[in-house]
Amino acid sequence: MITEELIEINKQLRDKTPLEICKWAVAYSKNAIVTTNFRPYEAAILYACVHANPTIPVVWCDSGYNTPATYVHAESLIEKLQLNIQLYVPKQTVAHRAITIGIPEIDDPKHVIFTEQVKLEPFKRAMNELQPDVWFTNLRKGQTALRDSLDIVSLDKNGVIKVSPFYYYSDTELDVYLEENALPNEFNYFDPTKVLEHRECGLHSN
Repeated sequence: MITEELIEINKQLRDKTPLEICKWAVAYSKNAIVTTNFRPYEAAILYACVHANPTIPVVWCDSGYNTPATYVHAESLIEKLQLNIQLYVPKQTVAHRAITIGIPEIDDPKHVIFTEQVKLEPFKRAMNELQPDVWFTNLRKGQTALRDSLDIVSLDKNGVIKVSPFYYYSDTELDVYLEENALPNEFNYFDPTKVLEHRECGLHSN
């Protein structure tokens, strides 16, 4: 898919609903996946994806540092939407890491190692094993400078087509979407690799 094609596809999808975008991407793909960390508003993309393809692999890279509320929320959504969860976890336990590097501050050189261990390595392992050609994400415009440079459909550095059905949705619009579809939300969420809300975690800058 070349730049000109991407521009045209994004023009065509701009006024489509998230479900319509998901159905387009599922029909286009041979092996689509959706990734989730069960952060706020993740229920929206999971709902849209499973309604486009009920058996779509749902990749959950669980860092091991989620709050109890996030785990309860995850279990609720897994059951409600009958998600085909593909769980990927770090090779080192939280307990072991606690006595080696802990959770380093952002400006600590060890934070790079920490992010690789708890997020990037499990994600790379998932992508290598599942070999998707389409990757659904819940990226939205206005989250970070990098994400502002993308669109509904973009390409990652490995040529995987990244589809963000809710790219132009605001929080308010997502609140309405969740309410209309009787979907739960959960804000008691913690990502130790980001710390700051508008900081990239590393997955989407690769």
